[in-house]
Amino acid sequence: MVYSSHMKKIIFAVIGIVALATAGFVLLRTKTGNETIGPVNVAVNGGTISIGSRADFSNLGLTSFPSQVLGRTGVVDLDISNNRIGAIPSQIGKLTKLQTLDASDNTLTGIPAELGQLIDLRTLDLSNNQLTGLPNELGNLKNLKTLDLRGNNPSETDLAIIKAKLPNLDIIR
Repeated sequence: MVYSSHMKKIIFAVIGIVALATAGFVLLRTKTGNETIGPVNVAVNGGTISIGSRADFSNLGLTSFPSQVLGRTGVVDLDISNNRIGAIPSQIGKLTKLQTLDASDNTLTGIPAELGQLIDLRTLDLSNNQLTGLPNELGNLKNLKTLDLRGNNPSETDLAIIKAKLPNLDIIR
């Protein structure tokens, strides 16, 4: 039987798809801007972290914020606790679906105002850092239920401004 070149391409494509599916190597990725939707594995400090709707970078000895997560706008829960991270980059404002951020037990001396853009954020754990000031933009987080500031010395003025905008916010000190 003689096949046209177009038919041969289709046959080879089908064979390739079947072979990949049989071997278990099918990886479905859809590009939307700079983000790959679906889990992705990244190498961090000699290990591998899976970034999907949850990204756990806790207890890795990191000294800087894991930049691999910044393009992943589908992240809902981000845990960067128990590291030595000194700053959160302003690009965190791109994580628009973020609901929980655990940045406890680091060496943060400040947090970016762009955190106030994360309108779905419900829980923000900044405990055991070196914070003395907070951006007033945290008052924009109408869904924020819990703000944990234990082990810090935040400005009373900053807290009063945030609390005035979010009267139902539970601030743990």
